[in-house]
This record gives sequence, C-alpha cells and structure tokens, in this order.
Amino acid sequence: MDKNQLQIIRRDLHQIPELGFQEYKTQQYLLEEIGRMPQEHIEIKTWRTGILVFVKGENPSKTIGYRADIDGLPITEETGYEYQSRHEGNMHACGHDFHMTIALGSLRRLAENPAADNALFIFQPAEEGPGGAKPLLNSEAFQAWRPDVIFALHIAPDLPVGTVSSREGLLFANTSELFIDLKGKGGHAAYPHQTHDMVVAASYFVTQLQQIVARRVDPLDSAVVTIGKITGGTVQNVIAENARLEGTIRTMSPEAMKKVKANIERLAEGLEIGHECTASIDYGANYYQVHNNGKHVDAFRQISEKVDGVTFQEAPPAMTGEDFGYMLKEIPGFMFWLGVESEYGLHHAKLTPDERALAVGVDIVEAVTRNW
Repeated sequence: MDKNQLQIIRRDLHQIPELGFQEYKTQQYLLEEIGRMPQEHIEIKTWRTGILVFVKGENPSKTIGYRADIDGLPITEETGYEYQSRHEGNMHACGHDFHMTIALGSLRRLAENPAADNALFIFQPAEEGPGGAKPLLNSEAFQAWRPDVIFALHIAPDLPVGTVSSREGLLFANTSELFIDLKGKGGHAAYPHQTHDMVVAASYFVTQLQQIVARRVDPLDSAVVTIGKITGGTVQNVIAENARLEGTIRTMSPEAMKKVKANIERLAEGLEIGHECTASIDYGANYYQVHNNGKHVDAFRQISEKVDGVTFQEAPPAMTGEDFGYMLKEIPGFMFWLGVESEYGLHHAKLTPDERALAVGVDIVEAVTRNW
C-alpha cells in the first residue's frame, strides 16, 4: 500500500466519523478494505462494531497484538478540508482516522508477507466513550485470539513527522468523568429565604472541590479535578431548584483516584446538609492508566531507531486518558506517540495532522510486529 493509497483511505475514513458503538459505516469500510487483501493467512471476526484480524505467522512462538481505535468525537469540524466530515457534528478530532489507516497499511503488508509470529489487529470501537477496550478484552472473540504482548500508537500534534516517543511506566493518567446533580427548592427571586438555591450550592461546591487536590492528595502524587460545565435555573428572576456540574478527574495513580472520589462524596454529604438539598454523583466512563512495560519500551526504542527517517525521544507522562490502559493492565506491552506536526491539538475542531506520518506509522508498526 503506497503513500497515495494511504492518503485516500485516511480521507475516506475522515469523512465518516461515528460515535462509540455507532461505527457501522466505519466497520463496513474497514471490512471492505480487509476483504481486498490476500486471505490465505488471515482470519476475521467482528465484535459489535469492531473487528479482529488474526494473521498466522510462518513459525509462531507468540501472538503480537496491535490496537487501533475507530470512533470519532462529537465536534463540528472547522478544518476547511475538501474532504471534511460528512456527518454533521462529528469529527475525527483525535486522529483515529490515522490510527485505522496505519493499521490497514500494516495489516496488508503482513497479509502479503507474514511475519514469523502471529499478529492480531484489533479495530476497537468506543475509545472516546463509553469505553470499548474493557468489554472487548473480556469478550469470547478476543480471548480466543488473546495476544501475548500488545501495543498501540496515538498521534502527537506537537511532535514533528518522523518522531516517535514513549516511556517506561506511566504514560497516560487514570481518568473518570464526573456528573453531579443537585436538587433543592426553587422559588421567586424576591423571596430567597423560602428557597434552597442550587446555583449558590453549585458555586460553593466547585470551590470546595479545588481543596481536594490542594489538601487531600499527596504532593508527590498528582491529580486534577476540573468542572467544565455548569447548568442551572430557568430564568433570571427565579431561584434555581436544580443544577448540574459536569467535569473530569485525572490522577497519576489508582490510589489517588479512589481518594479523590471518596472526598468528593464526603463533600457532597456536607453540601446536602448545609444547603438542604440532595446531591447525586455519576462517574460515567472510567479509564485505567496507560502503564508501559519497560522491557518492551526499550525493545521498541531499539527497533524504531533502525527504521529510516525515525527518531525516538523520551516522553513525559501526561494527564490524558486512554482505555488502552485496560489492555495493558492484563497484557504486557506499551503505547507510543507518533509525531504528526499540527498547529492545533487533539480534540480541536481544526486539527490537521500531516499525512506524511501515515507511511512512517505503517513502517513502525510493521517493524515492531516483525522484530518484537
């Protein structure tokens, strides 16, 4: 698969972003592309809107897994591409169109010329939410072909094309969504003493949340609690009976995540007493940390440095989240960043990754699969 073919596939996929477990057009497109490959050495299974492709090795001693996520985000695209999203309100703003294209390019090479070991290509739905890795990991389809080691990549807009980056240990954080619904007693703005104002309660609670990181988390650990959205009330002269807080929790350790949640719950109990209201908490989607195996990161570094035009650099840990962490919790392996050099970052409506990185990604994934 040459650079032009990779570009065509990426642009086709870019136009049909679909949300988690709704990737029907995406799955069909991928199956059609896989169907055009030599079939002698491959087997295909579908799982919900995902796909598993097993490539039998020439002299296998293990199975190497490679995961590519396939869903998009609920973002209205502003790239100005001629081939921008045809699905209004959805966009591949996290590079999953790149991830899928690289997987297809690598898969074709192995289908045409198998490696010594078996390979399992995993086209996983719902990475952006509600999380496809954990249920896929536990599925019969996956367990039948469960790999011995596993790896994945994520595009990095801040790195130049030709650069790959990873590190031993923690790469991505533990993450949790946070939704808090408050219910009090509404009424006329002129009679606040007859009400329990949930705009006031919500404002007070946001301030309290910041004390958790400052005073309840070990300073040598790290945590972030962010409230990104507050809704409450109906009109300007009615005291709000309801309010909703929406946010995210991110921590560098599972222990810190447990501590942050326990403190949120204690603060909510106090809020109920102090503001005479009820507070219900929903943690939504939770992702386990991406923790790389040091031995495999070192092997990746050595392999990548032998690929023409590729430079390896050490990555810092990041507070981003990725459900690939659930796979690494069960199967040894690693994740790495692939430089795509974009002015705008991940989850931005103007993300424009450099398509030269597609060929680099295919070369890297093939090299790792053949030489791990």
